[in-house]
Amino acid sequence: MALRFGADVCTAKTDYGTVLLDQRSGEYWELNPTATLVVDTLMAGGDEAAATAAVAEAFDVDPDHARADVGALVEQLRAGGLIR
Repeated sequence: MALRFGADVCTAKTDYGTVLLDQRSGEYWELNPTATLVVDTLMAGGDEAAATAAVAEAFDVDPDHARADVGALVEQLRAGGLIR
């Protein structure tokens, strides 16, 4: 599943990850480096399995834990109306 932000969502990379701004609500979301890796992988056309593998490798975490974190992040972004 390729991830795409809504037209009203601006992104900016920082030294600490990525910041998202929902221009409709004025809410900011700050993504840590792990979440940034997930979003970057999905935006590049990867699916949740690819994002899980990237997180498990980059941060040396258990794949089951990485899979749960990736799924939770995607669900939070959906619930916040940031992705389509």
